[in-house]
Amino acid sequence: MTISVRFAPSPTGRLHIGNIRTAVLNWLFARRNGGSFMLRLDDTDRSRSTEAFAEAIRADLKWLGLVWDREARQSDRLARYEAAATVLKQAGRLYPCFESEDELDRRRARQRARGLPPIYDRAALKLTPDEIAQRIAAGEKPHWRLFLTNTDPSRGLAPLPTLVTWQDVVRGEQTVDIGSLSDPVLIRADGTPLYTFTSVVDDLDFAITHIIRGEDHVTNSAVQIQLFGALGAEAPTFAHHSLLIGADGQALSKRLGDLSVESLRAEGLEPLAVLCHAALLGTSEAVAPYASLDELAARVDLAKLSRAPGRFDIAELRALNARLLHMLPLDAVADHLAGLGFAISTEFWEAVRGNIATLGEVRAWLEVVNGPLAPRIEDANLCATAAGLLPPEPWNAETWGAWTAAVRDATGIKGRALFHPLRLALTAREAGPELRALLPLIGRTRVEARLKGQTA
Repeated sequence: MTISVRFAPSPTGRLHIGNIRTAVLNWLFARRNGGSFMLRLDDTDRSRSTEAFAEAIRADLKWLGLVWDREARQSDRLARYEAAATVLKQAGRLYPCFESEDELDRRRARQRARGLPPIYDRAALKLTPDEIAQRIAAGEKPHWRLFLTNTDPSRGLAPLPTLVTWQDVVRGEQTVDIGSLSDPVLIRADGTPLYTFTSVVDDLDFAITHIIRGEDHVTNSAVQIQLFGALGAEAPTFAHHSLLIGADGQALSKRLGDLSVESLRAEGLEPLAVLCHAALLGTSEAVAPYASLDELAARVDLAKLSRAPGRFDIAELRALNARLLHMLPLDAVADHLAGLGFAISTEFWEAVRGNIATLGEVRAWLEVVNGPLAPRIEDANLCATAAGLLPPEPWNAETWGAWTAAVRDATGIKGRALFHPLRLALTAREAGPELRALLPLIGRTRVEARLKGQTA
């Protein structure tokens, strides 16, 4: 079997950290198993879906490196959904209902008052074909519900089990009593097909083998398993991953705007750090940086995902981003640096990468190396002596040790009393990269000028 998965966002907003978790788990599963990854835009919500959001989703996925093998959008497949609906109607599994929302609300209220579950009472099943035809002829537009279980033998349907059970890759055996659910609306009165329906038709047509999504879809999966069966097909394998919560234990829903791909990118976070964090939260693997998506794919096993919510902390993501940069070679970040307008040498990158948390911080160290920089003179006599003892160029990593040893011998000053004034004069900062690496990059002319208190 060729593995095939899909990521199916609705183009009604920007991707956020919760979406990223689902997207990367699908992508990594496909990569790990030599399968394909599909982008499907669930855009049947005409009032909210926009092409601008669709394009933003594509751009976000490309930035993350989650390249897809094929793409489809539901708005191009309306005729296919209509054909599938006809099959269900002819089989007696899709039936018309004429109740308004107000009428349904009143019924639910009465059911609650009687201590009954507020599910649809299937009153529409009592309508005869003539009554249905008359109401449609009179201009009433029905919505259409999927008949989940057979409690009305007069309709000639084969008995269906009330319990739907499946083996979930993440959660193990799952059982949902669909007898406690309302028959779901699959088609609105205006003819718009809904997600529960269109998703199944698409998964069937595109031969999706594994549906990997959040645990908030567990009940929905039970309904869709019945729908697959009604269309004469076996359901794909399901894997319902845990959702993310904030560091405070609360849902992230109110903060998703701040945790969009757009905002994470604007903060200067690396896509690989974002993906590592999203994929590894709530797994038996430690949340750690990996140098490539292939390395990450080798570590993420859906069967090892915890059922407990993943605790997302933006501070931990920032720390992970720093750890990632500290281990990456220049060629892994060169394109991103070029996009920021930075062209640097391998020597510069290796000197400063351990002291940055985002690539944007490279700018500050370029200013230290290239100037102009106003030095901070803490010990003018020491700096003047050090300037007079500067060796001729060329300089290398050994120059710093030899030079400071000469200054120590000449002044008798050593330890922090020696190194701190020199760092302040050369970088105007209390801390930073090793000066043995920075010194050759700054160069003798700037070093001498700064030791003399001159901006250089």
